[in-house]
Amino acid sequence: MAGAALEDLWRGLAPQVLGAVVRRYGSFDAAEEAVQLAGLAAATQWPVEGVPDDPKAWLITVASRRLIDQYRSDQARERRELEAVAMAPSDTFVAPAADADDSAGQDDTLTLLLLCCHESLTAPSQVALTLRAVGGLSTAQIARAFLVPESTMAQRISRAKQRIREVGAHFTMPTGDALAERLGALLHVLYLVFNEGYTATAGPELAQVELSTEAIRLTRLAFEQLPDDGEVAGLLALMLLTDARRPARTTAAGALVPLADQDRSLWRRPLIDEGVALITKTLSSKAVGPYQVQAAIAAVHDEAPTAAETDWRQIVVLYDLLERLSPNPVVSLNRAVAVAMAGSPTDGLAVVEALAADRRLSDHHRLHAVRGHLLEMSGDPVGAEASYRRAAQLTTSLPEQRYLIERAERLSRR
Repeated sequence: MAGAALEDLWRGLAPQVLGAVVRRYGSFDAAEEAVQLAGLAAATQWPVEGVPDDPKAWLITVASRRLIDQYRSDQARERRELEAVAMAPSDTFVAPAADADDSAGQDDTLTLLLLCCHESLTAPSQVALTLRAVGGLSTAQIARAFLVPESTMAQRISRAKQRIREVGAHFTMPTGDALAERLGALLHVLYLVFNEGYTATAGPELAQVELSTEAIRLTRLAFEQLPDDGEVAGLLALMLLTDARRPARTTAAGALVPLADQDRSLWRRPLIDEGVALITKTLSSKAVGPYQVQAAIAAVHDEAPTAAETDWRQIVVLYDLLERLSPNPVVSLNRAVAVAMAGSPTDGLAVVEALAADRRLSDHHRLHAVRGHLLEMSGDPVGAEASYRRAAQLTTSLPEQRYLIERAERLSRR
């Protein structure tokens, strides 16, 4: 089996193996390290010896043996040093036979995802722990994606695991209100990961494809286990419909191409078809939530044969609904563009100017970029140029910065 195929197999099995080991032994931190070591063993042995008939059971067994060996080593050291170490209830270690494989048939991925999104963790910690423990990304990969030193990301992940241990979080599926709260956090984390992957907040590349791809994979896993949850389906549809446009978002040189100028023949039709079918089904049968509405907006864009044929009036109606369900200034800014396209630039600018007073958005580059776009549409090149240049100063994404500067310079040459 080729290296890429082995990596894909590992990515798919890693959360299931970790879930099984945590469920059996209780210690998240020790189990995560043991599973990583089992993965290294697989990377070394499988290319030479072949993939075992049941790779998941093989990984669980190897990780279990690693844990047992470590446990016995710790016990021996403690006896030598005559130290008695009391373990917290959530870290209680039970050491069954190393070759027990009763966990191989159970998929604990959703429980593991929810544990990584425990309410005691901050959102950055939830993101880091999810990508490390469930996504199978290395600490170095996560650090590169979020443009922080590897040591910083390692500390963030370590603190997250320590916090899980301190609060005594148990590896069990939450129920009732606790499940709803934890699921909401999980969807938010996956949404953040996808957005950072689709449009990186900083750095030389517009996208971090590895992150958006991983977010879609993890959301698929959640959807497989919660197929009747409308917002899980909505989030998956939103990701598919958005990611379908990725091949057309940049030129061969990496320059940003705005939605209106994209070559729609490059959009990936299978993802669009899947996303449209998913959101159509869930909107007709489930209570509507914010992710479903965002997916519906994405579907309107994706189904338009050309930019000129986009049904902007329908998009305005959907944004009106989204503002009621999830009021925030970014939604209102997106609505301003739809209002301008459905009516006039003046109508959209009125919304933008009202948002400029919101401190959460006043220094965000997108507000100034949208203002520049609408001023350009309304025939005010001087004002548009100034707004584009201000937006370019504020963004930390080099492709966005280059695009905004190019727009400003084009106007200055008129």
